[in-house]
Amino acid sequence: MAKRIDYYDDPDAPAANSLVPSVNVVVTNDTGEVLMIRRTDNGNWAVPGGAIDLGESIPQAAMRETLEETGITCEITGLVGTYSDPRHVILYTSNGEARQEFSLVLTGRAVSGEPTPSDESREVRWVSRDQVVALRMDRSMRMRIEHYLAGTGLPYIG
Repeated sequence: MAKRIDYYDDPDAPAANSLVPSVNVVVTNDTGEVLMIRRTDNGNWAVPGGAIDLGESIPQAAMRETLEETGITCEITGLVGTYSDPRHVILYTSNGEARQEFSLVLTGRAVSGEPTPSDESREVRWVSRDQVVALRMDRSMRMRIEHYLAGTGLPYIG
């Protein structure tokens, strides 16, 4: 099975060989719970997201990825931040791609649908704000969620 391996400031990390604009979305429901997926490629918890395809806008990609991975239709409501740290390298074992982090993290509001797993998410569920950080996740995803939970109203630029 193909794996995703995240490296951060790791001398054993492969050299990055690609840079792919991507989005993540912190989607909330009417009670303030956060939509979380358990990824199939590494078993970690994350918010939905993925690469931006040619011909689509950032919000279009965010809504598409959320629907594909979770079964939830959302509307985009804001920006958590930008994440482009070259010390974060993501290795995809299926093809040897070593991607430098480049992600725009948006906020969204659930409009319809029920949490439904996909090929990319073995589990999808609503998690209360106070329980989100207790889930096992990669360091960079935890940082993104913590920036959202801090609620400063200012986007993180990094």
